[in-house]
Amino acid sequence: MPSVSIFAGSVYGNAQHVAEEVQTMLSDEGVSSEIFTDPSVDDFKDAEAVLVITSTTGQGDIPPNLEFFHSELRDTFPLMEGKPFAVVGLGDSSYGDSYCGGSKQFYELLTELQGKAVSDLFEVDAMETLAPEEEVVPWVKSQIVALTA
Repeated sequence: MPSVSIFAGSVYGNAQHVAEEVQTMLSDEGVSSEIFTDPSVDDFKDAEAVLVITSTTGQGDIPPNLEFFHSELRDTFPLMEGKPFAVVGLGDSSYGDSYCGGSKQFYELLTELQGKAVSDLFEVDAMETLAPEEEVVPWVKSQIVALTA
């Protein structure tokens, strides 16, 4: 059975809720998954496919629960060697240049780690939708084949 590791970065729980909805859909599609909210580099290395779902805090910063993880990945630099990944950013465009900054940092890092992006960064704007899972779940469903190839 294919497997996707979901790394959820959340301040108020919204990204974690979206990750849980994605996990339910993946299970319905026959794909196993695990959500990591306090991940280690080993969790990342063990992943067959990586899905990051993260909000942004402060001035384009990564949420505190993934901040150390991101820093540790940057420091240890575990190459992905072509493993598939996708990144979903939850943000609010009224914040201007910092919009989806946390997810942009993850997308850049996973690219530097030689991961294989299955798509461009998928951004969901809180100014346009109150229920991001309604956009994210169908989008991830459309990426399953690429993520689990």
